[in-house]
Amino acid sequence: MPKTEQQATFGDFQTPLALARRVATLVEREESDIRTVVEPTCGVGSFLQAIAELLGEEPEYWGFDVNPEYVKASRAVLDGFRSIAGHVEQRDFYATDWKEFLSQQAVPLLVIGNPPWITNAAMGAIGGRNLPEKSNFQRHGGFAAKTGKANFDISEWMLIKLLEALQGTRATVAMLCKTAAARKVLRHAWLNGLDAGPSSLHLIDATAEFGVSVDACLLYTHTGMGGAESTATVYPNLSFDGPLQTFGLFAGELVSDIDAYRALRGLDGLEYRKWRSGVKHDAAKIMEFTKDNGVFINGLGEKYELEDDCVYPLLKSSDLANGRLRPNRYVLLTQRRVTDSTDGLQETAPKTWRYLLDHAAQLDRRGSSIYAKRARFSVFGIGDYTFTPAKVAISGLYKSLQFQAVGTSGGKPIVVDDTCYFIPCESKAEAEFFADLLNSETAQRFISAIVFTDAKRPVTIDVLRRVDLKKLAEHLGREATATEYLASPSLESSPQRLLVFEEKEEYRTKKSTAPRKARGRGPRVR
Repeated sequence: MPKTEQQATFGDFQTPLALARRVATLVEREESDIRTVVEPTCGVGSFLQAIAELLGEEPEYWGFDVNPEYVKASRAVLDGFRSIAGHVEQRDFYATDWKEFLSQQAVPLLVIGNPPWITNAAMGAIGGRNLPEKSNFQRHGGFAAKTGKANFDISEWMLIKLLEALQGTRATVAMLCKTAAARKVLRHAWLNGLDAGPSSLHLIDATAEFGVSVDACLLYTHTGMGGAESTATVYPNLSFDGPLQTFGLFAGELVSDIDAYRALRGLDGLEYRKWRSGVKHDAAKIMEFTKDNGVFINGLGEKYELEDDCVYPLLKSSDLANGRLRPNRYVLLTQRRVTDSTDGLQETAPKTWRYLLDHAAQLDRRGSSIYAKRARFSVFGIGDYTFTPAKVAISGLYKSLQFQAVGTSGGKPIVVDDTCYFIPCESKAEAEFFADLLNSETAQRFISAIVFTDAKRPVTIDVLRRVDLKKLAEHLGREATATEYLASPSLESSPQRLLVFEEKEEYRTKKSTAPRKARGRGPRVR
């Protein structure tokens, strides 16, 4: 079977023996009296060989793989060692009762290896079959489950199952995986009360080792030691020298730098302005344009005349991250709200309707389930907030944490795509004020403490909504201006939030005369 076909079928990258030996050296130096070694996805046996070279005949060795060719190769590896107890079996990871198997082994155990570096969605897309049964094991609900949060690395699923199976068993876990997957595994363990600790991440150069451009590490943790910890230290290499930072769970949320977060945790608070994601259409070549002498040119190079009412200036992630705030692209918006019908375009915008019909085949093939039961040619991520005269926006894809104040272009509000996030504002001055707050050194340090820059999308709404704009303004001595903006009953402010500005007489009066059943519902800020 060609290498690429094997990777498509099993989602695996075989570990170079030299790397396996470096991992084994770390384990051998840190752990003592290992009685059983288990490699749940052993591949061609690099880890079995590396650890057997160091630990010799003392432990019992177990290797498992679903691929019969790999089983044969790993057996040959262990057969090369005399006087060791080695067993390699063909076994489906997903069909194995790991709790039963591991509980029967002599302790302390070492569970070591390199599970598949691929997501469940990517595996399905390339026709791979080495997948767990579909389940929303992360318990994401509704829109989050539909738009990507329910997608997960197969290694994440495997590692969580192993940690669950190892509860109450004294074991060391040393597994290569993506750094993002390692964090998710530890987060799951900490949130669900699993025994996992002490824990650390040791960075590796995946490009040099595997020829793939991804942030990867050795996840190193323990079970059965009691006193589970909710922090993990990151190291630059396969040693415990020169720690980079410590991340962990704080008040139920994952933060990238515990020490920096503790110093500024007072800024973690209420979402006074609702953060929104930009327009989602899933058809860039059809729905996005450049413009030449009044004619719109789509991503296929086709030229069309379209009604201006339906086309808006567009900024993308790369524009925001690089400070290019004068739009040279446009996006076709078929609705003002996601619930609107698009049928009226036949009368109000016949050229645009004709264009949509010309490209109906491509638009009707959009795969996301968010378009199901919606109007034909609909888009997502739009509402009244999309069309405000100004916004504070940031790219979700770049390590840069630069916030930009954007306004209008050609008399029309600038919109951003779905890789960006923004808060709507009533004026450019308001947008500039909040962008200035968020770009302050204080805000940047706080956001950096809760952002993981190696994530596929470092900046998320979950991160942004944690920045309390009122507390930030107070910290920077700009509370008066912030109060004026935040107390205004704008498009994205709940009327109940006005009650937090109780130092102003008009709001105290409103609170005291409010109906009894409504009194006290608004969040209270001290």
